[in-house]
Amino acid sequence: MVADRILLKPHNPANQTSGGLYLPPSVKEKEAIQTGVVMRVGPGYPLPPEQSDIDSFLGEGESNPRYMPLQVQEGDQAVYLQKHSFEIEIHEENYMIVPQSAILMVFRDSLGLDI
Repeated sequence: MVADRILLKPHNPANQTSGGLYLPPSVKEKEAIQTGVVMRVGPGYPLPPEQSDIDSFLGEGESNPRYMPLQVQEGDQAVYLQKHSFEIEIHEENYMIVPQSAILMVFRDSLGLDI
């Protein structure tokens, strides 16, 4: 993953209402908020170079990029905005690529919560 992007494995939405009605896939796909498990996390937001990095950019040494780490971690349960996500398929499984700004809430196993 790059920058502030997060790879999520979406949870399978329920395809039946509590009243027993079956919902077509298009209904769940259009919901504004989805949940999933964080699989991979990008390095974070790029930070401007320090003075020593600028010197190395000018040919005086080696430059190392700096990043502000993201709040989410691999294994977190995340609630995210569907409209800001991009669906991809890897090895016949669906995943979502989401920017950190689209993550609304994160649950960690240490809290003992399951969404």
